[in-house]
Amino acid sequence: MEAYLVTDGAVAVLVVAGAVLALRMRRSRLWREGLREVARRRPIALAVICVFAGVALLDAVSWRDARRPGQEGLVEPRSVVDRLFPDDFRERSYSAPFAAVEFYGGAPLRHPGRHWLGTDILGRDVLLLTLKGARVALLIGGLTSLIAIPLALLFGVPAGWFGGRLDDVVFFLVSMLASMPSILLLIALIAALGRGPVQVCVALAVTGWVGFCRLARGETLKIRELDYIQAARALGVSEPRILWRHVVPNLMHLVVITFVLTFSALVLSEAVLSWLGIGITGSWGQMIDQARDELARDPVVWWNLGAASAALFTLILAVNRVGDAVRDVLDPRTAREGP
Repeated sequence: MEAYLVTDGAVAVLVVAGAVLALRMRRSRLWREGLREVARRRPIALAVICVFAGVALLDAVSWRDARRPGQEGLVEPRSVVDRLFPDDFRERSYSAPFAAVEFYGGAPLRHPGRHWLGTDILGRDVLLLTLKGARVALLIGGLTSLIAIPLALLFGVPAGWFGGRLDDVVFFLVSMLASMPSILLLIALIAALGRGPVQVCVALAVTGWVGFCRLARGETLKIRELDYIQAARALGVSEPRILWRHVVPNLMHLVVITFVLTFSALVLSEAVLSWLGIGITGSWGQMIDQARDELARDPVVWWNLGAASAALFTLILAVNRVGDAVRDVLDPRTAREGP
């Protein structure tokens, strides 16, 4: 099966899973009121995240057009975002935003005035590259979190619940990983696994689950001593059922808070990897890395760096703002009235 069909199927599964999760959360009074409160406190930031998520989903859905007469070879699949721009929207080299001529040489452009954010050294439209970078950013933040958070729960909850030798082993593993420089461990894992998007997400997850594992372990240690847990034990409820029905649901607010607050750190980590030359193709970090030498040109080529930096800053700021609101709403220790 071709790669774009797998991606389309993954998007369909993601949309269905999101719809099911939204329906389940809507039936819960706690989550419904919490989401309403977050939307009330941070409407602009939430709207910005929705826009980025929509662009990412549109860029993930692609298909091939019918082959035109005289066209040789396979037709490359194009996403919905690609189809918002002409088929051949490339120039020969740099052009400034809304320019009618090339930045160097002054030759006429093929699409004068239509490159709103200019073009890069290869003549690619910077606005298109910036929009396509949203998919990579959300993939890094979302997929890595979907790997790291269940991994942290898998180790942290049993360690806190059962204690003993299991707790010692988990605590030793967590301490060992925490003692290693994360950036060096990341580089080693990517060198071993490869530079694909999934491989980078796995490498980031391996280095990013330690903190939440400690938090889940500590919270489980506290929950297991509460009265309703003791009552469940007295009634003969099995240990796995107590964990599934009582312990894990009481960690969900920490899962949501951790997911939101670590998202920006994961996106920034990919930008650092791109700066080191081992990032993901098409990411904002790669755009920034490719544009760092452009500031030394005369005149300065600023739009490639400016577009990627602005998009990265906007997404991370919006996520952090929403993360603050989620923490205030779901964590009773920091709950307060008003934004």
